[in-house]
Amino acid sequence: MANVSDVVRIGIIGCGGIANGKHMPSLKQLKGVEMVAFCDLIPERAEAAKKQFGTPDAKVYTNYKELLEDKTIDVVHVCTPNRSHSFITVDALEAGKHVMCEKPMAINTVEAQKMLDAAKRTGKLLTIGYQTRQSAQAQYLKHEAEIGTFGDIYFARACAVRRRAVPTWGVFLNEYEQGGGPLIDIGTHALDLTLWLMDNYKPKYCLGTSYHAHNNDQEQGNAWGQWDPEKFTVESSAFGFVVMENGATISLDSAWALNTLEVREACCMICGTKAGADMFDGVRINGIRQNKQYIFKPSFEAAGAAFYEGIDDNDPSVKEAYQWINAVRENKNPTVLPEQALCITRILEGIYTSARTGDIVRF
Repeated sequence: MANVSDVVRIGIIGCGGIANGKHMPSLKQLKGVEMVAFCDLIPERAEAAKKQFGTPDAKVYTNYKELLEDKTIDVVHVCTPNRSHSFITVDALEAGKHVMCEKPMAINTVEAQKMLDAAKRTGKLLTIGYQTRQSAQAQYLKHEAEIGTFGDIYFARACAVRRRAVPTWGVFLNEYEQGGGPLIDIGTHALDLTLWLMDNYKPKYCLGTSYHAHNNDQEQGNAWGQWDPEKFTVESSAFGFVVMENGATISLDSAWALNTLEVREACCMICGTKAGADMFDGVRINGIRQNKQYIFKPSFEAAGAAFYEGIDDNDPSVKEAYQWINAVRENKNPTVLPEQALCITRILEGIYTSARTGDIVRF
């Protein structure tokens, strides 16, 4: 464990899009944090990451196991394709590092369980990169849920739907490397947010469908340019219906390409016995007061909380990094527990399995 007064030394494994777009810029904003090692299969990417984000004497590797041999590294961020999340994380934990692994936790439940077991066995902290929880809107709704505003939440809708925004870079379209498409990529954020607000991690059964309806489209109108139909091996959309042990129901919609005007990403709707809320037009809370229907829309235009003084309070990725490093410094639980991320992986795998077999999947 790093002492509060110590500099936290971090190694980055995987220097591609998510590392450059989220992890490294966020860590760079934090005081008392140094990125001292970078690993990527493409050495030029690791060198570029070192130059932009690293200390002058930072090391560069193409083999992550060599990075893990550095006993001065406190924390490792795993920013690789989904298939390698599990074994890299387990190796890092076994090497005595705390680990932030990018979402999803793993490509299936067996691999995710190995990660959780390794964290328990080593006593090291493990968290998964679900930064959506750190948005001001999500934090607001979580507080309302905790003080009982909604009562018992018995229905929820998790939404991660794009009209035409298929990622055409990296290995997003590769089922072997990623384990799936929009469901495991963006649907996972919406599901995490929903389960967290419900504080419910006990699924009973699920039913799912998935579609390759637009993989072979020639007229694509895609936000990020034309995709290659031959390489588009994952689903273009997937949908799930989940029933929890307490009877609560969750509907999950995910799509990279769908003929719809209801475009909503990483948001949800929750319905409780006392009130409900959604994130479809800012935050809207609805209920009955004095026998009249009401809608309450809090404003998030005011400045951020002083608690995050010195960092960008409007950036969930920076706030994610902030709370994670604090958890390491103080040896306390991070916001996203590995047990919670494991539940998400179980449900996602269940939806994929149901879509493939046509059967209900019981947990």
